[in-house]
Amino acid sequence: MNFNRYFNDISENYLFAEVANRVAAYTKANPAKKVLKLGIGDVTLPLVPEVVKALRAAVDEMSEKATFRGYGPYEGYDFLREAISQYYKNAGVNLATDEIFVSDGAKSDLGNILDIFAKENTVLVPDPVYPVYVDTNVMAGRKVIFAQATEANGFLPMPDYSVHADIIYMCSPNNPTGAAYTVAQLKEWVDYANKEGAVILYDAAYECFITEKDAARSVFCVDGARTCAIEFCSLSKTAGFTGTRCGYTVIPRELVKDGVSANKMWLRRQSTKFNGVPYIVQRGAAAVFSEKGQKEIRENIAYYQRNAKTIADGMDELGIWYTGGKNSPYIWLKCPDGMKSWEFFDLLLNEAQVVGTPGAGFGVNGEGYFRLTAFGSKEVTEEAVKRIKQLLSK
Repeated sequence: MNFNRYFNDISENYLFAEVANRVAAYTKANPAKKVLKLGIGDVTLPLVPEVVKALRAAVDEMSEKATFRGYGPYEGYDFLREAISQYYKNAGVNLATDEIFVSDGAKSDLGNILDIFAKENTVLVPDPVYPVYVDTNVMAGRKVIFAQATEANGFLPMPDYSVHADIIYMCSPNNPTGAAYTVAQLKEWVDYANKEGAVILYDAAYECFITEKDAARSVFCVDGARTCAIEFCSLSKTAGFTGTRCGYTVIPRELVKDGVSANKMWLRRQSTKFNGVPYIVQRGAAAVFSEKGQKEIRENIAYYQRNAKTIADGMDELGIWYTGGKNSPYIWLKCPDGMKSWEFFDLLLNEAQVVGTPGAGFGVNGEGYFRLTAFGSKEVTEEAVKRIKQLLSK
């Protein structure tokens, strides 16, 4: 018996686990000091009333023999897939329900989708990047190359036709940088992918935060994307489902390589390895897309957007360069005075008791940058920004 040796090629500690360990050690040594956390992107507002109402009704259904549900469809119940399809239609994108697959979240699918791809594929990811994109491919022994995202290009790298890739990871609005591609910029990536015979794995988990009209809400708003893209989305940040767990993946029928349908392969994979999302959760998810549910979650999203503006305004007052904040719940700032990312992390924690996420944990190009999230409470966000301003104004 041999273990998967490729696990030796990933860092021993997941970035956010390392952040948590350092915060725990500080808190233990300084129990009287209140630590304010703007690091891990977990939501703080509860589920909206319409979702809770649907969840409770579904629980009642499960308690009666006549309405009890056992195993559900591997790809998700029609009532939820139809609701998601209508959501896209409202945004100008037409999707058939059999192109939508319900899951327990985008993070799972972004890793699990690799089951349908050969090990020999070369993977292109931006740097800095959400660590899951890299780690899941390294675990499988794939070659990973990087598109250089830097301050010079606004952390939005564009295609390089001198480089070949088979699988391309994209996240827009981006985690960690908060930068968002325009439709025109995304069109260049779609054209590149089609020319190279590549597939774009498009993470749209933060699309609900987009406010600027030219920013892309979905890869499928771009002509040509249906032959080269798979889209992943999640209700974690859209509707506070970080603990409830529900997302979906869109695989168009036209995505066919050498006569093999990616849509059919994914269904086959899911039916083998996945028994679906609980009925109760799917009923709650469907309520997210109802008229009343949309109104309520927009209020929650607006709350986080105001927090993002509070942080961004604070950076503006300090004269600190950053991206994000407008189309994203993340603010990606340049560490002051040329500080390294973990150095700045320690400074904020020890001197201001504020926690963020070091950019170095997201890749080589993240060194010297730092991520703050808008998912804290209004009170915590305002106090954290106040402390940062006091510290850096000295």
